Amino acid sequence: MCEFIVVPDFVIDFQRAYGPFGDWFQLFRRSPSFLRLELHRDSHASRRFVTIDCWESGEFVDSLRAAHAAEFEALEARCQRYIEHQLMTGRFEIVRYHASRAIGPR
Repeated sequence: MCEFIVVPDFVIDFQRAYGPFGDWFQLFRRSPSFLRLELHRDSHASRRFVTIDCWESGEFVDSLRAAHAAEFEALEARCQRYIEHQLMTGRFEIVRYHASRAIGPR
């Protein structure tokens, strides 16, 4: 999950790049382990966004990044002008439940 404050003149460009069918989606979908990409906008701060990309496992993100390093770097460089501030808020895993107990790493 990543939080962004977007430069005012680049909000539309940012949404195109980071949105559900944008440039990042096109790159991520090369992995069969990519599930979806969500872009959320703060309802009280119109330049604040959060992206959530969902994968079967974080390992798949790393392997896709390694396999397409030049494309990742080029896209990051191009999109950097849209961003005033960026904060990686963390890498989260889906908590799965079975009956009344959580299942996952202990």
